[in-house]
Amino acid sequence: MNNIYFISQSTSLTLVIVISFIFAFLGIYHSKKNQGLNNYLTANRNIGLFSLTTSLTASALGAWILFGPASAATWGGIGAIIGYSLGTAFPMFFLIYLGKKIRKEFPKGSSLIEFMRKKFGKSLFKLILLMTIFYMFIFLCAEVTAVAVLINYISGTELWITALIVLLFTLVYTLYGGLRASIFTDNIQMIVIGILLFISFYYVNSFTGSQFSFDFINKKNPQLLSGSYVPSYTAGLTFFIAVAATNLFHQGNWQRVYAAKNFKTLKQSLIISFFIIIPIVFYMGFSGMVAFSIDPNIRPDLGFFSLLLKEQTVFLSLFIITLGLALTISTVDTLINAISSLIVVDGKATFNFKKKTNYLVFSKYIIIFLSVVSFIIASKGFDILYLFLLADLFCCAFVVTVFYSFYNKSISEKTAYTSIIIGLIGGFLMFPTPDFSKSLLVGILLPQETFTSFVSQSLLFLSFVVATFLPFIVIKAKKL
Repeated sequence: MNNIYFISQSTSLTLVIVISFIFAFLGIYHSKKNQGLNNYLTANRNIGLFSLTTSLTASALGAWILFGPASAATWGGIGAIIGYSLGTAFPMFFLIYLGKKIRKEFPKGSSLIEFMRKKFGKSLFKLILLMTIFYMFIFLCAEVTAVAVLINYISGTELWITALIVLLFTLVYTLYGGLRASIFTDNIQMIVIGILLFISFYYVNSFTGSQFSFDFINKKNPQLLSGSYVPSYTAGLTFFIAVAATNLFHQGNWQRVYAAKNFKTLKQSLIISFFIIIPIVFYMGFSGMVAFSIDPNIRPDLGFFSLLLKEQTVFLSLFIITLGLALTISTVDTLINAISSLIVVDGKATFNFKKKTNYLVFSKYIIIFLSVVSFIIASKGFDILYLFLLADLFCCAFVVTVFYSFYNKSISEKTAYTSIIIGLIGGFLMFPTPDFSKSLLVGILLPQETFTSFVSQSLLFLSFVVATFLPFIVIKAKKL
């Protein structure tokens, strides 16, 4: 990457501070008259259709959509885009059925973990709780990293400066106002995101013309659209499994399941969100394929920006920063509140503190600590997609066991615990290194020549398949 930036650091920093401050002010002001634990956790369970829909959508779409789909599309083609889109949206559809069930069984609940605590023993409950918090922590790191990398790309601003500003302002209003503040700011952020994405579509089309088409991609890189291109299938299944499993454990989604004023509102919001998410993620992935077809040397995760910043205008640079911040803050406030709520709700069953312990205050200390760690990690600029994939793997090992137990009452705690651990071990053995050239099993413990070329070239795909379905095999084997 060259060192010629689109705008000055002072300009980008001013915009970052102003936008972050506006969202913080709005969040604090709106939640000022709505305090209390129930409001903090579930917004008093009275959120309507518009607010719930925009919040669900904004929380699902983070800064990752600017990097992840475009990057995946350059090596996985159309299959990766479809898998990414459906994987992101599918949990919305699935939550219609799970949401109805869990609201019926736990009408005063606020998390998925509560069901697990009732269904299984303490040890498995703690494992699922720690996994969920770990996943959301990794998600938090990736989101802050994404926006920091974005602004560094545009203005050269050091990663740590952006990370610090975004985390500080988001922490202020989220820890103060809880879910109510998060949902209110999500409403505004989703409107901003929608407008900016529409404008970006106009500019990308005007800059690229006929190049922004399937015909152009087919002429330059036909394998990306080919039905016989194996990486397209493996990438599509990989992202569908990984992203769908991950979002089913997202505490932010479960909070909003409980926050809906009734099931009808919840169902309508989830369906609308489903159909909003798919075209947005697809558009980002398609931009990556177009950018790669124009310039094969382009950095994969910067495909969308290479198209939009083709004219290198100050306006479009400011436009992208605003879009990135809105996407990031809408997701970060959801993650912060989600982690906090889990500690508040399930803290008593996890930590052996004194009876007078204020778990709400304790959760805020934990959040501040995790935010500091996230700040340190984001400052390093690790690969964004790889961070997300690492978090996804954890969720895949849990997903079948946890949600199968909703409908199969015979699964014991011991069986569930064993299946999850085996799934995690199997997935990690196959999970590729950051350069995707080898894994712990393939290339480190055993030479790559021991395995077929398909195995060596499909490590990511196989790691998610193993992590997801090996627990199910263990559960079935226990019954024999």
